[in-house]
Amino acid sequence: MSSLTFRLALPSDAPAIQPLVQSAYRGDSSRSKGWTTEAHLLTGNRIDVAGITNKITAHDSVVILAYHGPHSAPEEGGSVSLIACCEVVKRSCDLAYFGMFAVDPTRQAGGIGRQVLAYAEQFAKQVFGVKKMEMSVIGVRKELISWYERRGYRDTGVRGDFPVAEALAAGGAALKGWDELGFVVLEKML
Repeated sequence: MSSLTFRLALPSDAPAIQPLVQSAYRGDSSRSKGWTTEAHLLTGNRIDVAGITNKITAHDSVVILAYHGPHSAPEEGGSVSLIACCEVVKRSCDLAYFGMFAVDPTRQAGGIGRQVLAYAEQFAKQVFGVKKMEMSVIGVRKELISWYERRGYRDTGVRGDFPVAEALAAGGAALKGWDELGFVVLEKML
């Protein structure tokens, strides 16, 4: 497992983040090379550049970027490829939310996801001062839920509706019924 370098995203990074997220969730490469794909469930954009920019600039919210080896920010002439990202949002004094987790599909199943998740948890604990991390996972994604459970997350029993209006606005369509795409909320004490 190789070492990763992390940094917080800047608004200028949003155009590079969007294709990574799209490829990991709904791109053609996610179908053939990745295991975290939603491409069999949904079509359309997972998120657009404006949505990513909003996540980067929102209060108590960060987007974490991961690179192999040393990396400098774009304004410092960095040229290394982005291989993973995630968002961490402070929701309360004790709780952070983990989302928009994407690893380049051609590099999945090599330990990168574990490293990114661990870094995000440490960031939430040390920088945001929270004691718990939560996330929402599409309930039919049993293998993904199992992956998080092996990393200490547990099913809270809380369920949420899939944001159908948001998906439709992005040109998306469900390849199964929208009602099958509800969220399971997972959490972990940090």
